[in-house]
Amino acid sequence: MNETYYSNGKLLITGEYLVLNGAKALALPTKFGQSLRVSSIPNKIIIWTSFDADKSIWFEAELTFNDIITVKNFDEAHPIKNTLVKILHQANFQNPNFLASETGFKIETELTFPRNWGLGTSSTLINNIAQWLQIDAFELLRKSFGGSGYDIACAQNNSAITYQLDEKEQPIVEVVDFYPNYKENIYFVYLNKKQNSRHAIQNYMNKQQFLTKKTATISEITNRMVLSSNLEDTIDLLKHHEVILSDILELETVKERLFSDFKGTIKSLGAWGGDFVMVLSKENPTHYFHSKGYETILSYDEMILV
Repeated sequence: MNETYYSNGKLLITGEYLVLNGAKALALPTKFGQSLRVSSIPNKIIIWTSFDADKSIWFEAELTFNDIITVKNFDEAHPIKNTLVKILHQANFQNPNFLASETGFKIETELTFPRNWGLGTSSTLINNIAQWLQIDAFELLRKSFGGSGYDIACAQNNSAITYQLDEKEQPIVEVVDFYPNYKENIYFVYLNKKQNSRHAIQNYMNKQQFLTKKTATISEITNRMVLSSNLEDTIDLLKHHEVILSDILELETVKERLFSDFKGTIKSLGAWGGDFVMVLSKENPTHYFHSKGYETILSYDEMILV
């Protein structure tokens, strides 16, 4: 056996946080992703190696089948290994033939984006494992790692999607045409560091009973984003979105916090304080962000799978 699987990375354009409450979100798969290669080995073990985009090894482990079946010997000093064992344990629950194999597996994963970019190291892994073992990736995510699942939907689709959870928290995925004629005005800037988002998450969780109206508004913004063919209209929609989330999370917008003098629009993506922001600008903003110390700026065509 020698098989290879691949999954797309993701960016959440609208609906951060509120997608968990049923808001419709717009998400875009990226040109970057992760592959998983599986080959057979004689012994009933798993030899796991994970490569970053620069071919360096960022994780490696040897696991016995019993390690995965029993989920014992968790080691607080090795959280990545613990998470992997948890994912594989759930995968075996969904497909008991997995560890009934008479042979073991050599597994290599390889990212096509730097791991610290935050484009979906975990979601692409989970979707690749699900493809390999022919199991439901959304269930695997829900019962091992958690989250709304929009990233799994991006991993599985090669064009823009809207994503929503129904009343039973089942995913509704719709492929949409999102090829904005102003895409040359869209850039993605990497912020170089993760921000501790516990404060934002706690504020969000404390306001669950007040979010019904906000959820409906975010869904409407998503619907209008998909249909918008005008840069100015899209800018207005994204500014409104930022104000809503700023109010809910009790946090300054990223533009207020870091780029108050920028003559354009900046939208947080995913968890606030996360890895990339989306920039809408009539002028190429590369010089501005370089002057602020931000070196990674990608155009729409460089980032998004179209």
